[in-house]
Amino acid sequence: MAAGKLYLIPTPVGNLGDITLRAIEMLKSVDIIYAEDTRTSSLLLKRYEISTHMESYHKFNEHKKADSICDRILNGENAALITDAGSPGISDPGFLLTRECIEKGIEVEALPGATAFVPALTVSGLPSDRFCFEGFLPQKKGRQTRLKAVAENPVTTIIYESPYRLVKMLAALAEFAGQDREAAVCREISKIHNECKRGTLKELIEWYSENEPKGEIVVIIGGREKDYEKDLENERGEREDNKDSFRKKFKE
Repeated sequence: MAAGKLYLIPTPVGNLGDITLRAIEMLKSVDIIYAEDTRTSSLLLKRYEISTHMESYHKFNEHKKADSICDRILNGENAALITDAGSPGISDPGFLLTRECIEKGIEVEALPGATAFVPALTVSGLPSDRFCFEGFLPQKKGRQTRLKAVAENPVTTIIYESPYRLVKMLAALAEFAGQDREAAVCREISKIHNECKRGTLKELIEWYSENEPKGEIVVIIGGREKDYEKDLENERGEREDNKDSFRKKFKE
Protein backbone atom coordinates (compact mmCIF):
# COMPACT_ATOMS: atom_id res chain seq x y z
CA MET A 1 0.00 0.00 0.00
CA ALA A 2 1.34 3.43 -0.95
CA ALA A 3 1.83 5.92 1.86
CA GLY A 4 -0.36 8.97 2.08
CA LYS A 5 0.73 12.57 2.44
CA LEU A 6 0.66 15.35 5.02
CA TYR A 7 -0.75 18.69 3.88
CA LEU A 8 -0.02 21.86 5.87
CA ILE A 9 -3.00 24.10 5.14
CA PRO A 10 -3.18 27.79 6.17
CA THR A 11 -6.49 29.06 7.50
CA PRO A 12 -7.75 32.69 7.66
CA VAL A 13 -6.26 34.91 10.36
CA GLY A 14 -9.49 36.90 10.56
CA ASN A 15 -12.04 37.07 7.77
CA LEU A 16 -13.18 33.53 6.90
CA GLY A 17 -13.39 34.56 3.25
CA ASP A 18 -9.59 34.71 3.06
CA ILE A 19 -9.20 30.96 2.63
CA THR A 20 -8.06 29.75 -0.82
CA LEU A 21 -10.15 27.59 -3.14
CA ARG A 22 -7.42 24.96 -3.15
CA ALA A 23 -7.37 24.84 0.66
CA ILE A 24 -11.12 24.15 0.69
CA GLU A 25 -10.71 21.39 -1.93
CA MET A 26 -7.89 19.76 0.03
CA LEU A 27 -9.78 19.88 3.33
CA LYS A 28 -12.68 18.12 1.63
CA SER A 29 -10.55 15.48 -0.04
CA VAL A 30 -8.19 14.33 2.76
CA ASP A 31 -9.07 11.42 5.03
CA ILE A 32 -8.57 13.31 8.28
CA ILE A 33 -7.96 16.86 9.52
CA TYR A 34 -5.82 17.54 12.57
CA ALA A 35 -6.77 20.89 14.13
CA GLU A 36 -5.24 22.97 16.91
CA ASP A 37 -8.72 23.57 18.35
CA THR A 38 -11.57 21.54 16.86
CA ARG A 39 -14.15 23.97 18.25
CA THR A 40 -12.60 26.93 16.46
CA SER A 41 -11.97 25.01 13.24
CA SER A 42 -15.50 23.57 13.17
CA LEU A 43 -16.80 27.09 12.40
CA LEU A 44 -14.59 27.26 9.32
CA LEU A 45 -15.47 23.75 8.19
CA LYS A 46 -19.18 24.41 8.65
CA ARG A 47 -18.93 27.64 6.62
CA TYR A 48 -17.57 25.71 3.62
CA GLU A 49 -19.57 22.50 4.12
CA ILE A 50 -16.52 20.39 4.87
CA SER A 51 -17.51 17.15 6.58
CA THR A 52 -14.06 15.52 6.86
CA HIS A 53 -13.39 13.83 10.22
CA MET A 54 -11.40 16.09 12.55
CA GLU A 55 -9.19 15.40 15.57
CA SER A 56 -7.21 17.68 17.86
CA TYR A 57 -3.48 18.27 17.53
CA HIS A 58 -2.01 21.00 19.72
CA LYS A 59 1.06 21.89 21.77
CA PHE A 60 -0.11 19.80 24.72
CA ASN A 61 -0.45 16.53 22.80
CA GLU A 62 1.80 16.96 19.74
CA HIS A 63 4.63 14.82 21.11
CA LYS A 64 2.24 12.02 22.02
CA LYS A 65 0.27 12.05 18.75
CA ALA A 66 3.03 12.56 16.18
CA ASP A 67 3.89 8.85 15.90
CA SER A 68 0.29 7.69 15.54
CA ILE A 69 -0.39 10.33 12.88
CA CYS A 70 2.66 9.19 10.93
CA ASP A 71 1.47 5.56 11.19
CA ARG A 72 -1.90 6.49 9.70
CA ILE A 73 -0.25 8.32 6.81
CA LEU A 74 2.16 5.43 6.20
CA ASN A 75 -0.90 3.16 6.02
CA GLY A 76 -2.25 5.18 3.11
CA GLU A 77 -4.28 8.01 4.64
CA ASN A 78 -3.91 11.62 3.52
CA ALA A 79 -3.92 14.06 6.45
CA ALA A 80 -4.26 17.83 6.73
CA LEU A 81 -2.90 19.93 9.57
CA ILE A 82 -4.53 23.27 10.36
CA THR A 83 -4.23 25.73 13.23
CA ASP A 84 -6.68 28.24 14.68
CA ALA A 85 -5.39 30.86 12.24
CA GLY A 86 -2.51 31.24 9.82
CA SER A 87 0.09 28.76 8.59
CA PRO A 88 0.97 25.64 10.62
CA GLY A 89 4.48 25.88 12.04
CA ILE A 90 4.54 29.70 12.21
CA SER A 91 4.18 30.36 15.97
CA ASP A 92 1.76 27.41 15.98
CA PRO A 93 2.06 23.59 16.11
CA GLY A 94 3.44 22.05 12.92
CA PHE A 95 7.22 21.83 13.09
CA LEU A 96 7.37 18.67 15.21
CA LEU A 97 4.96 16.69 13.02
CA THR A 98 6.60 17.92 9.82
CA ARG A 99 10.03 16.83 11.05
CA GLU A 100 8.70 13.45 12.15
CA CYS A 101 7.11 12.87 8.74
CA ILE A 102 10.28 13.84 6.90
CA GLU A 103 12.35 11.48 9.04
CA LYS A 104 9.97 8.63 8.18
CA GLY A 105 10.01 9.37 4.46
CA ILE A 106 6.49 10.82 4.34
CA GLU A 107 5.88 13.50 1.73
CA VAL A 108 4.85 16.87 3.18
CA GLU A 109 3.26 19.63 1.13
CA ALA A 110 2.55 23.16 2.36
CA LEU A 111 -0.16 25.20 0.68
CA PRO A 112 0.44 28.95 0.39
CA GLY A 113 -1.97 31.18 2.22
CA ALA A 114 -2.71 33.39 5.19
CA THR A 115 -0.22 34.40 7.84
CA ALA A 116 -0.55 37.47 10.06
CA PHE A 117 2.90 39.00 9.77
CA VAL A 118 2.96 39.50 5.98
CA PRO A 119 0.02 41.96 5.73
CA ALA A 120 1.24 43.69 8.91
CA LEU A 121 4.71 44.16 7.44
CA THR A 122 3.47 45.43 4.10
CA VAL A 123 1.13 48.07 5.59
CA SER A 124 3.56 49.21 8.30
CA GLY A 125 5.41 51.57 5.97
CA LEU A 126 8.73 50.21 7.29
CA PRO A 127 11.36 48.61 5.01
CA SER A 128 10.24 45.14 3.93
CA ASP A 129 13.06 44.08 1.59
CA ARG A 130 14.81 42.42 4.55
CA PHE A 131 13.24 41.52 7.87
CA CYS A 132 13.55 39.30 10.94
CA PHE A 133 10.57 37.34 12.28
CA GLU A 134 10.80 36.84 16.06
CA GLY A 135 7.30 35.48 16.67
CA PHE A 136 6.37 35.49 20.37
CA LEU A 137 9.17 36.53 22.73
CA PRO A 138 9.82 34.52 25.92
CA GLN A 139 7.56 35.73 28.70
CA LYS A 140 10.27 35.63 31.38
CA LYS A 141 13.73 34.07 30.96
CA GLY A 142 15.59 35.51 27.99
CA ARG A 143 13.01 38.19 27.19
CA GLN A 144 15.28 41.17 27.93
CA THR A 145 18.12 39.61 25.93
CA ARG A 146 15.85 39.18 22.92
CA LEU A 147 14.57 42.76 23.19
CA LYS A 148 18.15 44.06 23.24
CA ALA A 149 18.87 42.02 20.12
CA VAL A 150 15.80 43.48 18.41
CA ALA A 151 16.98 46.99 19.28
CA GLU A 152 20.38 46.30 17.69
CA ASN A 153 18.99 44.58 14.59
CA PRO A 154 19.70 46.65 11.45
CA VAL A 155 16.65 45.24 9.64
CA THR A 156 12.91 45.46 10.34
CA THR A 157 11.78 43.06 13.08
CA ILE A 158 8.35 41.43 13.51
CA ILE A 159 7.00 40.39 16.92
CA TYR A 160 3.71 38.78 17.96
CA GLU A 161 2.49 40.14 21.28
CA SER A 162 -0.41 39.82 23.69
CA PRO A 163 -2.53 42.98 24.13
CA TYR A 164 -1.98 42.66 27.89
CA ARG A 165 1.81 42.95 27.51
CA LEU A 166 1.96 45.38 24.59
CA VAL A 167 2.62 48.66 26.44
CA LYS A 168 5.16 47.04 28.76
CA MET A 169 6.97 45.50 25.79
CA LEU A 170 7.05 48.79 23.85
CA ALA A 171 8.39 50.58 26.94
CA ALA A 172 11.14 47.99 27.45
CA LEU A 173 12.06 48.20 23.77
CA ALA A 174 12.22 52.00 23.97
CA GLU A 175 14.83 51.69 26.72
CA PHE A 176 17.12 49.73 24.43
CA ALA A 177 16.27 51.24 21.03
CA GLY A 178 15.40 54.80 22.03
CA GLN A 179 11.97 56.43 22.10
CA ASP A 180 12.35 57.78 18.56
CA ARG A 181 12.64 54.36 16.88
CA GLU A 182 9.95 54.00 14.19
CA ALA A 183 7.44 51.20 14.70
CA ALA A 184 3.90 50.08 13.90
CA VAL A 185 1.27 48.10 15.78
CA CYS A 186 -1.23 46.16 13.66
CA ARG A 187 -4.15 44.37 15.24
CA GLU A 188 -7.18 42.32 14.25
CA ILE A 189 -5.80 41.83 10.73
CA SER A 190 -8.57 41.34 8.12
CA LYS A 191 -11.28 41.58 10.80
CA ILE A 192 -13.90 44.33 11.21
CA HIS A 193 -11.79 46.36 13.66
CA ASN A 194 -8.54 45.94 11.73
CA GLU A 195 -6.15 48.87 12.33
CA CYS A 196 -2.50 49.82 12.02
CA LYS A 197 -0.99 52.55 14.20
CA ARG A 198 2.34 53.95 13.03
CA GLY A 199 4.78 56.27 14.80
CA THR A 200 7.72 56.34 17.17
CA LEU A 201 7.85 54.01 20.15
CA LYS A 202 7.10 56.99 22.38
CA GLU A 203 3.98 57.87 20.38
CA LEU A 204 2.75 54.28 20.36
CA ILE A 205 3.31 53.91 24.11
CA GLU A 206 1.29 57.08 24.74
CA TRP A 207 -1.51 55.96 22.42
CA TYR A 208 -1.93 52.47 23.86
CA SER A 209 -1.57 53.71 27.44
CA GLU A 210 -4.72 55.73 26.81
CA ASN A 211 -6.44 53.31 24.40
CA GLU A 212 -6.49 49.75 25.71
CA PRO A 213 -5.32 47.37 22.94
CA LYS A 214 -7.48 44.37 22.10
CA GLY A 215 -7.25 41.37 19.80
CA GLU A 216 -4.40 39.69 17.94
CA ILE A 217 -1.39 42.00 17.68
CA VAL A 218 1.65 42.20 15.39
CA VAL A 219 4.39 44.70 16.21
CA ILE A 220 6.77 45.90 13.49
CA ILE A 221 9.98 47.64 14.60
CA GLY A 222 12.26 49.58 12.29
CA GLY A 223 15.89 48.55 12.10
CA ARG A 224 18.72 50.33 13.91
CA GLU A 225 20.16 53.16 11.88
CA LYS A 226 23.76 52.51 11.01
CA ASP A 227 26.37 54.26 13.08
CA TYR A 228 28.83 54.70 10.26
CA GLU A 229 31.69 56.05 12.36
CA LYS A 230 31.42 53.21 14.85
CA ASP A 231 31.07 50.60 12.12
CA LEU A 232 34.08 52.06 10.28
CA GLU A 233 36.13 51.91 13.48
CA ASN A 234 35.11 48.27 14.00
CA GLU A 235 36.03 47.41 10.42
CA ARG A 236 39.43 49.02 10.86
CA GLY A 237 39.96 47.06 14.05
CA GLU A 238 39.05 43.81 12.29
CA ARG A 239 41.48 44.57 9.47
CA GLU A 240 44.29 45.21 11.95
CA ASP A 241 43.48 41.97 13.77
CA ASN A 242 43.62 40.10 10.48
CA LYS A 243 46.97 41.68 9.66
CA ASP A 244 48.39 40.73 13.05
CA SER A 245 47.13 37.19 12.61
CA PHE A 246 48.73 36.97 9.16
CA ARG A 247 52.08 38.32 10.45
CA LYS A 248 52.06 35.84 13.31
CA LYS A 249 51.36 32.95 10.93
CA PHE A 250 54.08 34.14 8.52
CA LYS A 251 56.67 34.26 11.31
CA GLU A 252 55.77 30.73 12.37
